[in-house]
Amino acid sequence: QVQLVESGGGLVQPGGSLRLSCAASGSIASINTMGWYRQAPGKERELVAFSTSGGSTNYAASVKGRFTISRDNAKNTVYLQMNSLKSEDTAVYYCNARSSIRVIFDYWGKGTLVTVSS
Repeated sequence: QVQLVESGGGLVQPGGSLRLSCAASGSIASINTMGWYRQAPGKERELVAFSTSGGSTNYAASVKGRFTISRDNAKNTVYLQMNSLKSEDTAVYYCNARSSIRVIFDYWGKGTLVTVSS
């Protein structure tokens, strides 16, 4: 079992920055990738970014160049640095951890709300 706890959400003005954190605990060795998803009101949950344990990263086109995902393996924590925030970035952001030992299995955090508004 893996538990994920997000933090860092809040209210920020357009053009501002915010840093999200997600701490993982439990069966950490089973995790292959960690990442962030988000869900805006009335829309489906979408992938924002993910990072493998080996350091490979991938970003949604809408956030590429503005967001940066990073991992601190010693602390079992993944971060999402969000810069140049837009109102379209307003969403609940969910931390995700994926295990692929036998089959693909996703663990999810409870989510943290990011609101970009003046």
